[in-house]
Formats: sequence, structure tokens, C-alpha cells
Amino acid sequence: TNNTDTNPRLCRSSAVAGYKQTLGADAPPACYDDLQQAQCIFIVGSNTAYAHPILFRRIEDAKAANPAMKIIFCDPRRTDTAEIADLYLPIQPGTDVALFNGMLHIMLWEGWTDAAYIAAHTTGFDALKATVRDYTPDMVSQLCGITKDDLLAAARLFATGATGDPARRASTLSLYCQGLNQSTSGTAKNAALINLHLATGQIGKPGTGPFSLTGQPNAMGGREVGGLANLLSAHRDMANPQHRAEVAALWGVPTVPSTPGKTAVEMFQAAADGEIKALWIACTNPTQSMPDQATVRRALERAEFVVVQEAFSTTSTCDYADLLLPATTWGEKTGTVTNSERRISRVRPAVAPPAETRHDWAIAVAFARQLEHALKPGQPSLFPYSLTDPAEGVEAVWNEHRESTRGRDLGITGMGYAMLEVAPQQWPLVEGQTTGKLRLYEDGIYPTADGKARFANTLYKPVAEPRGSRFPFSLTTGRLRDQWPGMSRPGTLGRLFGHVAEPVIQMHPQDMARRLINEGDLVHVTSKRGSIIVPAQGSAEIAMSQAFIAMHWGEE
Repeated sequence: TNNTDTNPRLCRSSAVAGYKQTLGADAPPACYDDLQQAQCIFIVGSNTAYAHPILFRRIEDAKAANPAMKIIFCDPRRTDTAEIADLYLPIQPGTDVALFNGMLHIMLWEGWTDAAYIAAHTTGFDALKATVRDYTPDMVSQLCGITKDDLLAAARLFATGATGDPARRASTLSLYCQGLNQSTSGTAKNAALINLHLATGQIGKPGTGPFSLTGQPNAMGGREVGGLANLLSAHRDMANPQHRAEVAALWGVPTVPSTPGKTAVEMFQAAADGEIKALWIACTNPTQSMPDQATVRRALERAEFVVVQEAFSTTSTCDYADLLLPATTWGEKTGTVTNSERRISRVRPAVAPPAETRHDWAIAVAFARQLEHALKPGQPSLFPYSLTDPAEGVEAVWNEHRESTRGRDLGITGMGYAMLEVAPQQWPLVEGQTTGKLRLYEDGIYPTADGKARFANTLYKPVAEPRGSRFPFSLTTGRLRDQWPGMSRPGTLGRLFGHVAEPVIQMHPQDMARRLINEGDLVHVTSKRGSIIVPAQGSAEIAMSQAFIAMHWGEE
């Protein structure tokens, strides 16, 4: 089947599409070292202090070492990350594209764009220029709910950094995460932000670039091997005939499916409709993490056969399993992971796995061999990886993936396990090279047909479900300091609940007073898709007509 999808579908697919639409490849062009070299850091759609705490410590260190560095923070809710910002933009939810287009409007008016870079290394700017002409400061400030002065300050800082001198171009690094990605206009948000970097030539240089922060460990690695329904290995597209032929030759099969498979959301809808009869779920808890929970649970109830491959039998999805396969945890595995800056690291087991567990890849290989035996008896196996020696098997899988990257933008043909045993390495790193690239596009050449980056003609679209008389609040979500997405692991540790012991809905105190809600009152929160009863908590961090519930809790 080609109906195979992974967690990046929920957290990173918009970032992938934004990079590919503008720069030509799913490849973050910046690196962590750029934090120390940036004159301005633009953080948008990310509570970095809680969601990426180690990275946030590096931002704090960079600010301490260079107090002149400016930090812009953009988020509807005033989180802990705002405390480090020189400029805080509390925009209305979903207005990011309007903000970015408005900033570009000001940069054009003030002459803060890099005309030489635009002419030499990009296409499509004239169409975007005509579009952003309409995004005047009056219009954008009203849409976003910020002042014109703050909008002007954001554009100035992005373009000129700490100098404030238009003649001295800034080095600006943008950091962004789920606030841009998890949206009906997520791709446009990503592309509109990248437009700002292309328009000012702030890419491929120290301290610059659009740097999308990965939501989960190895989300980058999952995409590298083709872990989305529309992808094949090494950033190949399933819809591309040449890409399919290359992968078929590598795998030793006549063809691969020509039609992209269903995404995770589409798969559950198809199972709920009876189109898909069986579901195999590995290393994820969709009865908590997927949107539209009613459809997800209906799909699991209707499916004729549900396999759950899990390390923790306490997850709510396990309740729907017809077959439960015990898998190893991260501390019991060997292999590699790739982080947000394209850096591949070796992972080694800290402890031996329990006797009856198997590694995820080994489960897949064993199942594939059973299928081969049933469907093609006597034929050589297409899965010749050692199951008796996991270390040997894992390296063989990695070597095959390495070969699949030959000639691709993420080429790693110059890497090997011996090199990774010494130190992590960034891609691309091809044969004949000794180190990978810190940052991409330093030469201004992009992986597109003409070698140029492409401006995306992004238009602001209102949120899919705006506030109204029946639903007068916008609900935002995010992470807590001491919890990880679905609590599968940290939810078993009581001490981690010392920060926030139970789910609450945070509201502006004036909204609570207007509705005669007191601190701690139980309130019935209803959307078009479901409802929940939680205690109310007043918070000045929340704007009027907005509310916040942390993302972690499910049935708990």
C-alpha cells in the first residue's frame, strides 16, 4: 500500500511545502551557530522557552553576549518567550500572512529590500510586489490587532537589525514552529516569511535564514527516507515519473505506486467510511494527537483489524488494538536521527531491550518477509537485513538509504557509520568531502530548474472558522513547560505534574467577569467538533475573545 504517513504530517508538512515552494527543497538553510551571529532574531509561532528549552538557552546566551541583538517575538499569547523580546507582536490568530506581507510593503516603501539579490537569485518578485501593495500599515495593523508603530518597528528591525541603518543590512534569523505550521493556511504562512528573507537577501549568510524548528526528534529524518504519503526516499516526489523510476531501480522492483497515498487525516476518514479495512499504527497515539477525535475513534471502531506497535500499553489507542506489538523505546535502539539543522547523529542503546520487544524496523522487516513467503515463495528477499544482529541490520538499512541520496539535495554518500561514530555530521556531505555544509545557498544557487529561488505570491485568508455569535472565542493551544505532546511517557511521572496538575482553560479576566465566571469554576467548552469540561483560570497573557488550553491532555 502507498497509504503510509508519519507524524510530520501533523507538525511539519506545511513547513516542507513552504520550503519546496520557495527554495526548491525541504532543507532548512540555517544552523544553530547562526544564533550567535544574528543581529536580529524573529521568533514567530513558537513558545521556544517551553517547546525548545535547550535552543532557548542558546538564544539567552547569544543575547547576553551581544546585548545589541534585537529579538522580535510574534504570538497571540504572551508566553515566557516574550520576556526576552525587544518587540512583542500580539497578533490576532491566523493573521501571520497579513503581517509578513505588511512588513514587505513597508520594506519596499522604505527601500529596505536587496534589489541586486532579487534580480540575480530569484523569480516572481513582480507579482508579489503587486500583491503586497494593498497591505498598507492601516490595513495590516487593523487585521493583526497591533499598532502601526510596532508594525514599522518589526519591518525596520528585520531589515536593518540593531543598526537601524538601512545602508547596513542586518543579519536576521527567523525561528518558527507549530504556530505557522498547524493551520489551514500553514504553507502560505511559511512561504510569506521566507519571502521576507529572499527580499532582503538574508539567506545563505552567517546569522540569517528561515529556520523552521522541528516539532519532534527525527521529524527531519522521517522525511528524508520518504515518510510522508506523497514522498519517496531522499526528497523524491511520488508524482514524479523519474523519481519513481529511480526508487524502483534502487529497490529492485518493476514499479512503485504512481498515485500519492492518503494522508493521516484522509486515512482515518477513509477507515471511518469503511474504505480502509485495516490500520497499522506505530509509535504514535492518534486517539489523542489527531484532529477531529470523533472521526478517529469511529475509524478505529469500524476497522476490521487494528495493529498497534507501541512501547507503552497505557496509551489510549492501545484500547482499540486487535494486535498489540511491543516495540523498543528510544533508549533501547541503535541507529541515527537528524535534527533541525540537518545534522545526523548516531544513537546507541543505553539499556538492553526487554526480551519480547523488537525494534520498529525489525518488526517491519519480519512482516515483509512473511508477505514475501506468502505472495512470492522461493524468490530472493527484498529485505536482506540481519535480524539476528540488530547493529548489522540497522547499518545495512542506513547504507541503502545513503545510496538513495546519491545526486540528491540531501546527499550523504560521503558519510558512514565510522564517521558518525566520531561526531555528528550535517548534510549534504557527498563523496570526496570531509564535512557537511553549515548553511545552504551560500552561492545563491537553489535546487530549482533555473537555479533561482521563487517568491510565493501569498494572499492573506481569514481563519477557516472565524469567531461568531455562537462561537465567540478563538481557542489557541500550545505546550506546557514539563510535558511532552501526548503524555505517553512524561504522563507516567507524577513529579512532572507539579507545574500544571490538570487541564484548564485560560481566559482574559474581563471575559471571565463579563460571563460571571470565577477562578476555578468548571466551564463547558464547546466547538463544532466536541466539548470538554475544565476549570477556568484568569490570565492577562490571553487577549480578549481568546482562550488557551494546553495540548497534552486526552481522556485524562
